[in-house]
Formats: sequence, C-alpha cells, structure tokens
Amino acid sequence: MQIAHRYLALALLIAGLASGCAHAGRVAPAPPPAAPAATSTVTPTSTNEAVRPERSEAASAAERSRGITIAAVGDVMLGTTFPDETGGLLPPEDGKSLLAEVTPILSAADLAFANLEGPLADGGTSEKCARSKPGRCWAFRVPTRYAAHLARAGFDVVSVANNHAGDFGEEGRASTRRALDAVGIRHAGGPGEAALLEVRGTRVAVLAFATSAGTNDLRDLDAARRMVEEAKAGADLVIVSMHAGAEGADRQHVPPGPEEFLGENRGDVRAFAHAVVDAGAALVVGHGPHVVRGMEFYRGRLIAYSLGNFATYGGMNLAGPNGLSLVLEARLAPDGAFAGGRIHSARQERPGGPHLDPAGAVIPVVRRLSQEDFGAAAAQVADDGALAPPAPAAPGA
Repeated sequence: MQIAHRYLALALLIAGLASGCAHAGRVAPAPPPAAPAATSTVTPTSTNEAVRPERSEAASAAERSRGITIAAVGDVMLGTTFPDETGGLLPPEDGKSLLAEVTPILSAADLAFANLEGPLADGGTSEKCARSKPGRCWAFRVPTRYAAHLARAGFDVVSVANNHAGDFGEEGRASTRRALDAVGIRHAGGPGEAALLEVRGTRVAVLAFATSAGTNDLRDLDAARRMVEEAKAGADLVIVSMHAGAEGADRQHVPPGPEEFLGENRGDVRAFAHAVVDAGAALVVGHGPHVVRGMEFYRGRLIAYSLGNFATYGGMNLAGPNGLSLVLEARLAPDGAFAGGRIHSARQERPGGPHLDPAGAVIPVVRRLSQEDFGAAAAQVADDGALAPPAPAAPGA
C-alpha cells in the first residue's frame, strides 16, 4: 500500500473514534475477545480502541474542559525467560509486587503510559540470537501472564516501538498484542498503528516511533508529520513516544543532529520532536538511552527526551545514572497546552524494580541536563520536582 493511502486509511479510522480509557479503577478494561480469531492484529493501518457507552454531549464537554493528567515512564521489562528458562531472571512472587510502590501514582493519573521493552510471549525462537554466543546477545521474553501486572499497576497504553519488541519475531509481536488486548491495555508503534482512547471526554491518540524494523520510523520526518496530522484530525490530543538516541551512562546529553550507536543511526531526536509538535503533538516522551535526559519546552509543549529505565528486572546495568528513574506527571489543558506537572523521583537497584526515592536524586540531574542542553527553552524544575515552562523573556531582552 502506498504511504499516502496508509495515512488516509488511518485518518478515516481515527475519525470514527468512539473509545474509552481502560484505566484500572476508572473505566473497566475492554473484555478479552471471545476467541483467538477475534483478537486485534496489527495491519499497516490498524488502530486499537477501548470502547465505552455513549454519553451526552453536555457531559462530555464538561469532562473535556478539565483537561487530563498523564503519567509516563520509560523502559519496562518485568523479567525474562530467555535465555534462562528456569525462571532465574524472573522477580520474586512472580512479579506481583514489582510495581507496588509506583502503582498509586500511575493509577491516580487519567492515562498512564510506558515503553514495553520486549515481547510478551511464552515460547518461540529468537532469530536475533540464533548465531550469537551465550551472553553476547540481549533478547527478552516476558511471560504473557505479566500483562496482568501492568494492568493492575494502572497502565493504559504502551509503546511497542523499540529495538526489543521484535526479539522473538512476528509471533512475539502478535503474542504481545494478544496479551495486552486481553487485559485492556492499548498499544502503539507498529507501522501505521495508533492507540485511541477516550479519557474523561477527551479523545487521545497515542503514536509511537523508533528506529527499528517493524515500527514507525522516526527518521522519516515527513511520514511522522503526516501521521500526527492524520491522528490530530480525529482526536483532541496527540501524544507521541520516541525510542531513540544512543545508549549508555555517558549519553545523558541530547546532541544536535543525528545520533549513532553501534553503527546504527538512532535518529535526530531534536528534529523529530520539533517536527511532531509542529504537526500537532501536545506531548513528546522519549526513552531508549537507558538514562534520563533533559526536558525542553517547544512552542509551549513539553518534550521529555528520555525517561530512562523504569522497571527493568534481571541482568540490566543499573549502576550510577542507569539506576535513576522517574514518573513524569503532565497535566494538559483541553487544547493540549501544558497546565503543570511534576517529576516523581524513583530509582532501581539490582536486580531491578522501581522504588520511590524520597531523596529526589533524579530531580537535580534533570534540571542540570535541561539547562545545559536547552538553555532558555529548558523546563524549569523545582526542588520538589514541580515542572514549569521557562519564564517569558523580559521586554527588550
């Protein structure tokens, strides 16, 4: 299918949106399909929606006027059965309490988002690692039953656009979507795929981009702009996720221009973020470098360039900057304008799992990185984690 036809079809799908947020404790998750044949599968023009009963226009307008609160986190990988199939890389209690400390924050938001770093699958072969020596290939395979942990923690939508989503091939991708659909969590990131939700009367489209095969390619700025524009035509707010940038403790800064990692072009994250905001995105959240990065305001919209690791259990490097984490809380007005926000400081220690950090160690790090990288456009970060746009320039300055 030609790309113009792809996005036209996406626009038509979004224009017919009648969906509801699947947030735990707020709207009941969409019931799982009655038979495997009825589960949603990804096509180049797919959307996945949470459907709720129709309400009066007056009720919907009243809810929309209040705006929405979003809680966003970075990489989530709750434990893997690969390469250790004995369960040695799975958390205690089979992961049931791994997200317990952060659940109150996630569940309090109107919409909670994460980057799902790795497929939800109970078997299969990783062609990615077929010709690699043991210990030389990173591939994840999270049990499908762990989707219920994500739902109980309050997650409503996840990105499946990253360099680990395809660790177990197309069947791993399909298994991931079946597991998410069964617990009412929306997903975004396959080519042309949008997650559509209705959140307290506000229609929200979530789009996800990466630089890996089988995802929306953030290096194609024209296609990214078109996808955001088509989504905005049928939604009140568009939220964009990007899995991009070089990895490592020494990659906390956002450089100008494209980034390279292990010989791969990992995208020009500044150019991409600005392009999707120009096209209508209200919020851009990044992940991929495994460390937090700074935050910028561009045309009044918040861009968080990397939220770092959040819940990455078993064998991951969590030393130093890699262990610092956060929950980004962002309140958006009905027109998408930033209406306030906060960094909820967290951290991970091996073997992993997020813990709230009363010392707030990540807060001065985000403040410093924001100021050093974005200057007058940097997000203002208070000592308690409160976020604000930069102060307007004085007349004549």
